[in-house]
Amino acid sequence: MSPVVAVAVPEDLRALFFPDGVDVALGGLGELRVVSSADEVALGSAEVLAALAGPADVLVTSWPCASVTGPVLDAAPRLRLIAHTGASVKPYVGLDAFARGVRVTQAGAPMARAVGEQALALTLALLHRVHRFDHALRTGVSWADAKAAAPPRHELAGSPVGVVGASRTGRAYVELVRALGGVVTVADPYLSDAEAAALGVGVADLDTVLRGSRVLALHAPVLPETRRMIGARELALLPDDALLVNTARSALIDGDALLAELRAGRIDAAIDVYDEEPLPVDHPLRSLPNVLLTPHEAGGTVEARVRGGRLVAAEIGRFLAGAPLQHEVTDDQLARLG
Repeated sequence: MSPVVAVAVPEDLRALFFPDGVDVALGGLGELRVVSSADEVALGSAEVLAALAGPADVLVTSWPCASVTGPVLDAAPRLRLIAHTGASVKPYVGLDAFARGVRVTQAGAPMARAVGEQALALTLALLHRVHRFDHALRTGVSWADAKAAAPPRHELAGSPVGVVGASRTGRAYVELVRALGGVVTVADPYLSDAEAAALGVGVADLDTVLRGSRVLALHAPVLPETRRMIGARELALLPDDALLVNTARSALIDGDALLAELRAGRIDAAIDVYDEEPLPVDHPLRSLPNVLLTPHEAGGTVEARVRGGRLVAAEIGRFLAGAPLQHEVTDDQLARLG
């Protein structure tokens, strides 16, 4: 009997991940069950997801989906693989899935270049105070005053850049920053001396990196030991006029402490991730001239989405052929994720 592949990805996202059509991308892998246009708006409902996944051997998920746990698993006794089109699977898979022998894979790797490039773009914008000039001119500040009020600007070449986390996105960012002359030091207890040498970076503890960075870029995963790792004490270690770039996870930073530093005007920041998403329209971050905001879209390039779709198709093919998965998430890994 042909395996059943259920695709819980709304039409707009399917067009990004599978631009040649889901039938072309996944049709050769088994019998497809694709969420209907009527049901896709309710994929956050366990009942709707359970109905779609019921006869499936493989379930392809995306970020509107309900978590594959309890009632969804009960409705899908044949389910053997969850292939997530995004990076973080924590909101979409329960540990009970692993207890039932369901395996999980995800498409985070294809986003690394996109996130690295956006982090670089945000770094350059902060260094050149583009965000401050834009805010000033849009709010009616005079041409001369807009220029006079901006803090000193710097080039990336020769700037000390601290990177927290030598993750896939962190390494992509490092490669780009070093290509433009940035001098990089990484805080990551798992980065070996040999790996650091290959990346062309220095290694130091977090406090040392904070004290010495003109730019601090966060690229760490959320684990018990990294949750709120940047608090008031750590932010105070940053030099005056330092620049903070967060395209990783909001849980790495104490949001109240960051807001206090930004309101004081001592540092500037570019932020793509938030404790509350969507960011409320009245959130104080929206009105600060020293803050550059993007709506959690660092990994959302056309190219990254296409690569993600191809990765998912390849992983499903490997699984059905009995070959090892290349991007598997284990129950131990899931349990450690914040």
